[in-house]
Amino acid sequence: MTAHNSAAFARFGDVAVRLSVELGRAEMPLRDVLMLGEGSTVPLDRMTDELLDVTANGHVIARGEVVAEKGRFALRIVSLLGEEGEELPPADESAAPDAAADPAPGAPGDAL
Repeated sequence: MTAHNSAAFARFGDVAVRLSVELGRAEMPLRDVLMLGEGSTVPLDRMTDELLDVTANGHVIARGEVVAEKGRFALRIVSLLGEEGEELPPADESAAPDAAADPAPGAPGDAL
């Protein structure tokens, strides 16, 4: 990373970007929509084993799978996408530590 890139990251690193994940879509006649009630199910166009698209400000940037984390839905990123929508090769794992790894016991941020 060049000094110029580093300065840009420092300056814009706190800019909020809206991430969205869509489980799927459904199209149905209005009469069926009007019949929906508690307990109704709506089948979606995605299979349960398909990866979900992660969008940032409307652009697909990654694909992931739904997981649970601390009682909330979360998304595990499986692959990153380039500007043309092609999958990017995995980053060199030896170049950066795993951000999701548990900190060592007694490390700052550990709950007591």
